Amino acid sequence: MQQPLIWLVEDEISIAETLIYMLSQEGFAVKAFERGLPALDEARRQAPALAILDVGLPDISGFELCRQLLAQHPSLPVLFLTARSDEVDKLLGLEMGADDYVAKPFSPREVCARVRTILRRMQKSALPSDIVRIGQFELNEPAAQISWCGEPLLLTRYEFLLLKTLLHAPGRVFSRQQLMDKVWGEDGDSFDRTVDTHIKTLRAKLRVVNADLSPISTHRGMGYSLGLV
Repeated sequence: MQQPLIWLVEDEISIAETLIYMLSQEGFAVKAFERGLPALDEARRQAPALAILDVGLPDISGFELCRQLLAQHPSLPVLFLTARSDEVDKLLGLEMGADDYVAKPFSPREVCARVRTILRRMQKSALPSDIVRIGQFELNEPAAQISWCGEPLLLTRYEFLLLKTLLHAPGRVFSRQQLMDKVWGEDGDSFDRTVDTHIKTLRAKLRVVNADLSPISTHRGMGYSLGLV
């Protein structure tokens, strides 16, 4: 079984060595950095299971490091280490997307326990769900429900099937005939203009929720596609 990889970004050697030892004893693989910028370079090639970041790094703020890491890997769990106990700093770290916060001095065993807790929580949240998030959309096929920008859409049967088809292949251009076949199937009463009409009503319902975004694109002479916005 592969060991979860933990990144430790800590410039105090004594603290880093203690945490590396304890995390290794707990069954984790550990990659340590004394500076934040090398961790950012490494993040372009891979992501760890979890990152432990010291707030007071010599080359870049731990908060800024967190922000840039999450920009590259939005689901990366982050645990902050800091000598500060100021509540404002704590809230800032958590609001940036960090999962937990430990103030120095701390027990290395406590840090290991918190790492395990965060990873367990991540595993639970990764379990299969009826709801699939695709950009600003949420698709719940068993309930025949689609939400856009957090708002449930009131869709007819064919509007739901049409939007679901586009959501299953973001960026793909579907011809009218392909959409007819996938959505209306053998319905002999349908014809090409039916697709255009339903696209028009879908766009209208999406604009009611968010008039600034237009996820459905028209490709002249080709068909329609859905972009992730």
